[in-house]
Amino acid sequence: MKKVMIPPIKCQGIKSKLVPFINRIVDWSFKGRWIEPFMGSGVVGFNIMPGNAIFADSNPHLINFYNAIAKGKIDGLKVRSFLEQNGEILSKFGKDYYYEVRERFNKTHDPLDFLFLNRCCFNGMIRFNRRGGFNVPFGPKPQRFSKAYITKIVNQVDYVQIISRHSNWSFICQDYKDTLKDITDDDFLYCDPPYVGRHVDHYDSWDEENEKYLFEILSKSPCRFILSTWHSNQYRKNVFLEALWSEFHVSTKEHFYHIGAKEENRKPILEAFVSNFTPKHLHEEPVERAEQLSLLEKLSDYYSELQN
Repeated sequence: MKKVMIPPIKCQGIKSKLVPFINRIVDWSFKGRWIEPFMGSGVVGFNIMPGNAIFADSNPHLINFYNAIAKGKIDGLKVRSFLEQNGEILSKFGKDYYYEVRERFNKTHDPLDFLFLNRCCFNGMIRFNRRGGFNVPFGPKPQRFSKAYITKIVNQVDYVQIISRHSNWSFICQDYKDTLKDITDDDFLYCDPPYVGRHVDHYDSWDEENEKYLFEILSKSPCRFILSTWHSNQYRKNVFLEALWSEFHVSTKEHFYHIGAKEENRKPILEAFVSNFTPKHLHEEPVERAEQLSLLEKLSDYYSELQN
């Protein structure tokens, strides 16, 4: 598989290092739609590159940001100009300016402010208070918006824009229950909900009731699905895997999350991927599908145009 594309919005629990593994599990004809009821970072779908997709999430700011890209309201040039200007101010005034932008964002909900906050808050967290205000503290780091760092973000934005322009992608803000109401045999579901029994920083909380509801819906799913969850760590196991999901196929992969504030608190975890089918290509080298290759060619042409 090609180098994994990292999305412009960071989030904790991102599956970037697991994308090649997940890609091998996916068994789908590319007919119908790729559906993500819990978009989060979007890293899996952005790298699978389906022709038709629904990326849904309950976080309106995340969806607003990607809709702004898809509709051309935000592009690489605007992102570069914004980050250069605001990054320079941040370098002069530090955390005081960060909190000024945070207050501004909580009033205006500007998607460029959301990107700025996401890239200079503590540990790349996305967290909101009960009033819906972004409340992650400043994450001090020298040369936060260096020229190379801004270029990396610009390329990530351009990647999403060009793919969404050549695909039928929808970014929708809604509850996962609504997203799961309209599913056909040809669709493919990738579900990456907040992990039950673990601390989460998503827009909405996740509990045992939600986990059971999701189980009931996926058990009746007319299409194939993959559910991402956690299996175990050195201290405990996910009891819901045995209590609910044991009737399905479960694949596991060790993964290391850079979540803890202190390095000694960052431990490996065994990821679990639940599917209602037996993966055929799990032990094979990942390969590009025809649909992915077509989009990759368009991306290559796009970047060639930029260089000329």
